[in-house]
Amino acid sequence: MKIAQIAPPWISIPPKNYGGAEVVIFNLVEEFVAQGHDVTLFAPGDARTSAKLVSFFPKSLIETGVPWSAHLKAYYHLYKSLEHANEFDIVHTHLSSSSDLYIFPLTASLATPHVTTLHSRFPFDRVNTWTGDADYLYMQWALYVPMIAISESARAEVPHKLNFVGVVPHGLLMKQFRPTGRKRGDFFVWLGRFVPDKGVHLAIEAAKRAQVPIVLAGTIDRYSQESIHYFHHVIKPLIDEKQIRYVGPVNMKEKISLLSRARGFLNPIEWEEPFGMVMIESMALGCPVISFARGAAPEIIVPGKTGFLVHDLDEMVASIPRIDEIDRNVTRMHIEEHFSAQVMARQYIEIYEKLAKTWDNVPQLRFAEPAMLDSLLTPAASSARIASPVQSSSQASTVAAEVEPVL
Repeated sequence: MKIAQIAPPWISIPPKNYGGAEVVIFNLVEEFVAQGHDVTLFAPGDARTSAKLVSFFPKSLIETGVPWSAHLKAYYHLYKSLEHANEFDIVHTHLSSSSDLYIFPLTASLATPHVTTLHSRFPFDRVNTWTGDADYLYMQWALYVPMIAISESARAEVPHKLNFVGVVPHGLLMKQFRPTGRKRGDFFVWLGRFVPDKGVHLAIEAAKRAQVPIVLAGTIDRYSQESIHYFHHVIKPLIDEKQIRYVGPVNMKEKISLLSRARGFLNPIEWEEPFGMVMIESMALGCPVISFARGAAPEIIVPGKTGFLVHDLDEMVASIPRIDEIDRNVTRMHIEEHFSAQVMARQYIEIYEKLAKTWDNVPQLRFAEPAMLDSLLTPAASSARIASPVQSSSQASTVAAEVEPVL
């Protein structure tokens, strides 16, 4: 197939350190190319890819100092990428941050078969600790955009009626994630982005109570006051560089080395995480995971086989001594069978082909409907047919109830 992958322009493909969606896009593109598909990646010029690369900026936006709240270049990237849509059999976009919500109005009337993967949770109208109410305004377009969830949990968590056409879990390039063969240490590990929802403070507390060392490897989002405050005021005072060590952000080589040597991975998440890429990365390297049973964790971990699912800190502490019961080869085999890039690519291709065959039956916004046109007029000009955006939203909700997935 001739496939367009349109990546968000914020973080490089693949990411230098943290970037869950960007890792997945890289893995998917590389696997598609390996399978012989004609793939074009629309991403900033610092991307590394085996596909054809089309760029509108030389570097990813975060790399050049653009804050997350500045959307103008992100919109430009999406708009210019979609100008090429008719050159492909399928266009695949990715919704992972607030500026990606522009995908809905930009693709709702797109004639080329297209699909969007939902990587993050609603609401998307948020900046740091502030949350707005603009998400519902975009639902009038979202109805016409075929969507893919990354877990059953993520799909169930969506507060809006979206046109879901499938669930495809993330996958890894298994040839990249090979255990180093170095001797396992006695330490546990936590890896990710320093925000309260990731539960780093709880991982530290569990390690202390179980009297095991823990290594922290993660990034501080310099554009997030929450992340900065959490690290410097909550986590940093707990780091003693003996039992509790922090090694900073890690690149792919360092991550593989760290997880290959760790005794286990602690994942005390305090939110309904849509997937949890680091869990499958850890298990692919034979490092079992102890996670709170939230979000997609129950879909990823097989209790007693690849790790343990727990419900609170006491259960996590009790499970730590049992980590050596887990067969590390079996743990890796589970990821290869269920969460490899090959499996992920095959599932996406099946959805692409079904969409292409049934596209004439997919609900599409050919032209603006009268209610949407009215919302652009003043009450006087529209004879007061629509008095407020809230009324317009309710009309869009009525349309939502009539649109059903086509697959």
